[in-house]
This record gives sequence, structure tokens and C-alpha cells, in this order.
Amino acid sequence: DVQLVESGGGSVQAGGSLRLSCAVSGYMINGYCMGWFRQAPGMEREGVAGIDSDDGSTHYADSVKGRFTISKDNAKNTLYLQMNSLKPEDTAVYYCVQRGAYTDYDPRTYAYTLWGQGTQVTVS
Repeated sequence: DVQLVESGGGSVQAGGSLRLSCAVSGYMINGYCMGWFRQAPGMEREGVAGIDSDDGSTHYADSVKGRFTISKDNAKNTLYLQMNSLKPEDTAVYYCVQRGAYTDYDPRTYAYTLWGQGTQVTVS
């Protein structure tokens, strides 16, 4: 079975850091566009960051540029999101996503069919 399992969420004070991990089973991530989305209470899900499968280009939402870094370890088949200088507005459930047959990141929610279960990040 194909599974995306997020971990690394938690509670942190503003200005702190967290690193989210997405362990993937069932396929090798190096051939797929991967990304991170988040959903805050009462808000729609939004794209946070993505990494293209063809050339490894990375993409970020304006709200996280310069603070978050997306990366992947193909040997470990794991996607990461390093989050620094966290702000209370970063509080949300964070989801790992895979874009199927497409190579390039798309920040729109409907572009993704495979989602993890999410991990809660709370910044106070």
C-alpha cells in the first residue's frame, strides 16, 4: 500500500523551529513531485512548499519564504519541511502530498490525490 506518514509536529514558542518528516512507503519519492500543505482552524487548505520531480526546483508560499525549507532524502524515501522563525499564524495541521504523474509543484489543493494524515503544529 502507498502511505504518506507525517511526524515532527508539536507545540513551540514563536521564533522556534520544528522539522516535519513525511515517511513514504509503496513507491520511491525521487520520481514524484512532493509538497506540503497546511490547514488552519476555519481556513481552507493552502500550499506551503513543493519540490519538483524533474529538476528538484523548490517553491514556497510567500508567507513562509526565507523561513521554511523543503527537502527530501531519496535514500530514506522521506520528505522534510524545516520550519524556522515560527509565528503564531503558522499554527495549522500540516499535510504531506504527492502529485501523481505531474512533475511540477502546483499550489492548488485539487492538484493532489495522495495525502498524509497530517501533523499538528501549534505556535504560541
